[in-house]
Parts: sequence; C-alpha cells; structure tokens
Amino acid sequence: MSFFNRRGIFLQKLGPTIVNPGEVLVSMQFALKEEGWDAESAMVTETLLDSTTIVASSNDGGKSFTLGKDNKDVDGNGVINTDDKAKLLALASAYARIVNP
Repeated sequence: MSFFNRRGIFLQKLGPTIVNPGEVLVSMQFALKEEGWDAESAMVTETLLDSTTIVASSNDGGKSFTLGKDNKDVDGNGVINTDDKAKLLALASAYARIVNP
C-alpha cells in the first residue's frame, strides 16, 4: 500500500509441510490502511482497517485450490458469488506459482 492507495492485499504462502508434501496454503489478507499521528512519539502511525483474511488450500502442490467458507465480495458488485470465488482461486493459484516473491 502506498500514500496514494489505501487498500491492499497481503499474500503469504505456507507449505509444503513434512507431514503432507503436497499441501500448500495461500493466506490472502484484504485491508484498508489508515494513517495517523502519534503525538507522544512524533511519528506517523499506520493501522489496518476492515481486514479480512481468506485461506485457500491445496493438497496437490498448488495445482488446484479450495476456499474456506468465509469469502469476500472482491469485484464490488455487492454479492458474494462464483465470480468472486473464481478471482480468489486465480489469485491463490498465481501466487503459489511465484518462486521468489
């Protein structure tokens, strides 16, 4: 996120694990950033607002993913539907394929 854009997505890839070498989890955190001022320390502060975390899981090394029950309206049409799910799955799949983020 930057000074000009207050919204962002934080991605984290977890896995594979020793227990399941095919397991890959992609955590996607959607948030808004609010800047403030801490007068005591005379520093700019940053706070994440409206934060939502969605985890996509894969058991085949990241070839296909499934989402948990908590989804998000990512296209802004006011409805959580298959279009939102497709976008979230595509994001998780693309991020899992990045070797050096």
